[in-house]
Amino acid sequence: MLTSLQNPLVKQMRKLHRAKERREQQVFLVEGTHLVEAACAANRSLVTVCCTPEWSHQHPDLWQQIEHRAKRIEFVSSEVLRAIATTVEPDGIVATLERSSTPAPTFTSLGIVLETIQDPGNLGTIIRTAAAAGTEGILLSHDSVDLDHPKVLRASAGQWFQLPMAASDHLPQDIRQYQQQGMQVIATLPTAALTYWEADFRQPTLLLLGNEGAGLSPSMESLADVAVRIPLASGVESLNVAIAAALILYEAKRQRECPTPAQSAAVE
Repeated sequence: MLTSLQNPLVKQMRKLHRAKERREQQVFLVEGTHLVEAACAANRSLVTVCCTPEWSHQHPDLWQQIEHRAKRIEFVSSEVLRAIATTVEPDGIVATLERSSTPAPTFTSLGIVLETIQDPGNLGTIIRTAAAAGTEGILLSHDSVDLDHPKVLRASAGQWFQLPMAASDHLPQDIRQYQQQGMQVIATLPTAALTYWEADFRQPTLLLLGNEGAGLSPSMESLADVAVRIPLASGVESLNVAIAAALILYEAKRQRECPTPAQSAAVE
């Protein structure tokens, strides 16, 4: 059992708290029983698994899966586990997975495009909400927070492994390509004339959401076919971007699943 914080493996895994090291080592951290279980359910191979002996006894079924999936397994002390993990009180297991480059999602019905999202909690929450609302995937700008940031994975509540996602170096070009394929692009702007429930989300749609503080850049705004706003009470400047995403995605879901009489008549 590994008990020393000076062990080379322990040092190597602690470095994965930093984005630079995740890129250089080409692996990232998966922390906690729920996320490891989600990784196994998604048929992902585990590079290294560190857990306490107590954890292996408490989760015999998952432990059996890990024994077949992990390239390396090490029992560690609770002190070592706390050092490896980014959480204050890890629940007994931390693993690493290989990073992989993924193609842009295939959008044909409903997708999300994110520009310069910086908060990992926001991104993870958007991933969780997008999966729950039936979105096809997420495309984000290359200057956003890393998709494999530990807090992104935790905030996604396991949906990280289910939703197609990719970062793009050529976001405007990708958006134009989706438009050429028949997707309408709807941007959220505080000055828009339309409220978000007045937009027609029944047709194939890309939703554009911008940076937490600055919103969408002018170049991204110019790509939108439709601009919508979320009405706010006097004195309130803005909503959290993850909350904004949830409101609009569920309005799209409502329109598609429960059309109003007027919308039904329009379709006929």
